[in-house]
Amino acid sequence: MSKVAVVTGAARGIGAGTAARLAADGFAVAIVDLDEAACKDAVDAIAAAGGTAIAVGCNVTDENQVAAAFERIAAELGSVDVLVNNAGVLRDNLLFKMSVDDWDLVMSVHLKGAFLCTREAQKYMVKQKSGKIVNTSSVSALGARGQANYSAAKMGIQGLTRTLAMELGPFGINVNAVAPGFIVTEMTDATAARVGVSPEEFRAEAAKITPLRRVGEPADIANVVSFLVSDDASFVTGQTIYVDGGRRL
Repeated sequence: MSKVAVVTGAARGIGAGTAARLAADGFAVAIVDLDEAACKDAVDAIAAAGGTAIAVGCNVTDENQVAAAFERIAAELGSVDVLVNNAGVLRDNLLFKMSVDDWDLVMSVHLKGAFLCTREAQKYMVKQKSGKIVNTSSVSALGARGQANYSAAKMGIQGLTRTLAMELGPFGINVNAVAPGFIVTEMTDATAARVGVSPEEFRAEAAKITPLRRVGEPADIANVVSFLVSDDASFVTGQTIYVDGGRRL
């Protein structure tokens, strides 16, 4: 029976790219997103490539929905071996314009979501004395104008990662994080629209200030996640790997 990977925020973007890569690596994948119907394209793409995937609708900030989602995943796919906490939202604004609701939503999806999903996943991993957890941070953790909420949440992810590595390591569970730089997704395209430029212009400007002179693709993140959940990374835990083309060196 295939090992099972759960990827949140996986209907599109980095999550979908990661789910596809893990399916190609031989995992049965649970594609979790707020809208189950929105997961169809990602599930179909994996199936077309010969992989196994199911769509699971879940609000990762809702304790009951998260518990039900993991129960369903374990029942349908057999176990929970890998968790990628990738669900996220943006509500960018300068501090004096930022609403409490925008602060709370970003904190809740990124941090509470990762907490709730990890708490459920570890029940299965502790029992089987093995597991891999990868959390999605960001280069914005190092500070980004107009992203006080997002930056704080993404640095919080790094603290959560280190602490969980300490707590779960004795049970054979590795916990790491990836911190993407500029990745071509619907989210970054939406940011381009918000600041009044085309996606192509936005990407070109980002590439100019990146040492590798290009922007990233979801596959660039998925490749690193693939390594972190593999046996090759069995002695790596508590780390945050920046995958940003050198942009924040």
